[in-house]
Amino acid sequence: MKISGVPYRTIWPLESGAVRVIDQSRLPFELVTLDLTTLEDAAHAIKTMVVRGAPLIGATAAYGLALALRTDASDRRIEEATKILGATRPTAVNLAWALARVRSAIAQLAPAERFEAAFREAGNICEADVEQCRSIGAHGLELIRQVAKSPTRRINVLTHCNAGWLACVDWGTALAPVYMAHNAGIPVHVWVDETRPRNQGAALTAYELGAHGVPHTVIVDNLGGLLMQRGEVDCVIVGSDRTTACGDVCNKIGTYLKALAAKDNNVPFYAALPVSTLDWNLEHGRDIEIEQRSAAEVTEVTGRTGAGDITSVRVVPAGSAALNLAFDVTPARLVTGIITERGVCPASREGLLGLYPERRGA
Repeated sequence: MKISGVPYRTIWPLESGAVRVIDQSRLPFELVTLDLTTLEDAAHAIKTMVVRGAPLIGATAAYGLALALRTDASDRRIEEATKILGATRPTAVNLAWALARVRSAIAQLAPAERFEAAFREAGNICEADVEQCRSIGAHGLELIRQVAKSPTRRINVLTHCNAGWLACVDWGTALAPVYMAHNAGIPVHVWVDETRPRNQGAALTAYELGAHGVPHTVIVDNLGGLLMQRGEVDCVIVGSDRTTACGDVCNKIGTYLKALAAKDNNVPFYAALPVSTLDWNLEHGRDIEIEQRSAAEVTEVTGRTGAGDITSVRVVPAGSAALNLAFDVTPARLVTGIITERGVCPASREGLLGLYPERRGA
């Protein structure tokens, strides 16, 4: 995708053997890149949300494992690096998926061959993510065309958190259909939930939509229901950090409430995700580990002052406790459909197996 006409990905390798990422903790105020040269750099970037979004977390972890093997590619180092990276963000299944894929690619290799093979496999993961997200966009575009009905009527899509190209390597999941609709000349407009407490919608989704020229409006998280009641939302498209084998969708906190409002107002509710987000080992969303993050993300808000300084201010009384659970689970019964790189299916085990028949009996 583009920023000021310049194409960017969120992560890319350097000739030096390092990896460069966009530092998303500085957006939307500054476009800054950061070079990752060690395992510790990659783990810190994931933990502190310099990089975030399930597919990008997986891609960064894959490169992190490769970087760990530059000077020591022993079995012990692989185990150590996997443990360190695996503990950074517990909810997004793409993390464990990517680490397992890199480990499988190097399992039978001699230690001297492992670094280059791991680095190459991390690149393959990134390229696959770009293609999968492009395919998600193409399938989701057809849904938007169906909703549009008229080539001139504005289509209002509501999204939650950030599931655009900043959450992936390129294109995005939930926003890929929006970008393709915009590029195709369909008059699409996005209602952007601010997404407290970290404001990924207001900071990141609004930033990337604006950079690409897509019309959008930032709204407070609790406005979506009223807009649906007024008939001003044609469909909801969100991403996912982990979707179970039966179609329960785990996503940024607040997603469940949007699904409830959508159900009550007969608004289609879709989750867009690549195969790496599917957890075939979990049947029910209640079994997903929900990450609990620092209370400071709730008690403080970061912004830019009139003087141009980026600072955080406290908005909660000093004596008040705060609970910061980062994700919730939307039951499959509230999900109209799941958009994957292979097509759109019902949010159910049979629906998913229809797209991924190779998982039958697995």
